[in-house]
Amino acid sequence: MRGKRILIGITGGIAAYKVAFLIRLLKKSGAEVKCIMTPASCDFISPLVVSTLSGNPVGIEFWNKQTGEWSNHVDYGLWADLMVIAPLTANTLSKMVNGGCDNLLLASFLSMKGPVMVAPAMDLDMYAHPTTRRNLDQLIKDGVQIIPAESGELASGLEGEGRMAEPETIHAKIEEHFKNKGKLISKKVLITAGPTYEAIDPVRFIGNHSSGKMGYAIAQALLNEGAEVVLISGPTNLQLEHPSLKIIKVTSADDMFIEVKKHWSDSNVGVFSAAVADYRPKEKADQKIKKKDDELKLELVKNPDILEWAGSNKSSGQFLVGFALETENMIENGRAKLLKKNLDLIVMNNSTEEGAGFSVDTNKISILDANNNLTVFELKSKSESAKDIVNVVVENLK
Repeated sequence: MRGKRILIGITGGIAAYKVAFLIRLLKKSGAEVKCIMTPASCDFISPLVVSTLSGNPVGIEFWNKQTGEWSNHVDYGLWADLMVIAPLTANTLSKMVNGGCDNLLLASFLSMKGPVMVAPAMDLDMYAHPTTRRNLDQLIKDGVQIIPAESGELASGLEGEGRMAEPETIHAKIEEHFKNKGKLISKKVLITAGPTYEAIDPVRFIGNHSSGKMGYAIAQALLNEGAEVVLISGPTNLQLEHPSLKIIKVTSADDMFIEVKKHWSDSNVGVFSAAVADYRPKEKADQKIKKKDDELKLELVKNPDILEWAGSNKSSGQFLVGFALETENMIENGRAKLLKKNLDLIVMNNSTEEGAGFSVDTNKISILDANNNLTVFELKSKSESAKDIVNVVVENLK
């Protein structure tokens, strides 16, 4: 579990005290732990205890009333490989099922990009109530993993089902979850993402509208499968952090080419999603070009074809994925590019289709392999499209 990032959500039940033991178990396993507490949970376990054991500040409110500092629920959702809510009270369960968002924990749950586990804890009649059973069933349908409550002595003095699973049981479920992942463990993947900017003068450049969102989403999907990732990124405002990720920031096509040549031979897989400029100015002006004439003529020269170089220098056992953004004849042009550049897969999309292309958060892709097998996907979020791409890569590596 070393390097895995676990976000623990603590709600207001007596079983909250057990979370201290869970945090210690996770830390001993090498996991990074962050915690969010509901205000009610602070009556059962001290935020100071939780912060000390986890080694990180505890999120409680949306903002700090003394400093005005904002607790960013979106950042929590992007950071975590797994969210575990323990204990899960009947109150928080009901809010989760109905989309409630009145505290930092619920907002972070709604922002989670990765999987979520919950460990219910309540008195036996509450746990057995049809409303509770219905709510748990709905969470399962929503993709949340339930760690069932156990039988035993309850805080009310009664005995029966409803006691939160022991920290050792929850820890074992988390370990099992990560063991079932990692289809790309031990694989090294090189990704290019974003645009390149080709300088005209110190303040102007030739570029394109690529946001890098697709490439970064693929990097996250690969990391989720256990890959070691080197991400060579053109100019973008996106951020991504992970113990198995190395990000190299570049600006121009030449910069990107230099870094690709350094890292390609050590990679098992290459995913070249960057929108690299085809041409650059032959000469860059040392000073800002002044507006004097009605016309400005620039002489352009061709940039190196990074993808073609990688295909020409692909060794046995390496797997190369290219991208083709087309406005017409997508399949024909994609097939020609796959053959010319010695690719194993090509991911294609048409920028004229609604919801596909640059800047937006969705994509509609088609994937063609070297055996001429074509798979067409529906319009999806870029994170879901990234999972589709990674799944096809995994299948082809078998």
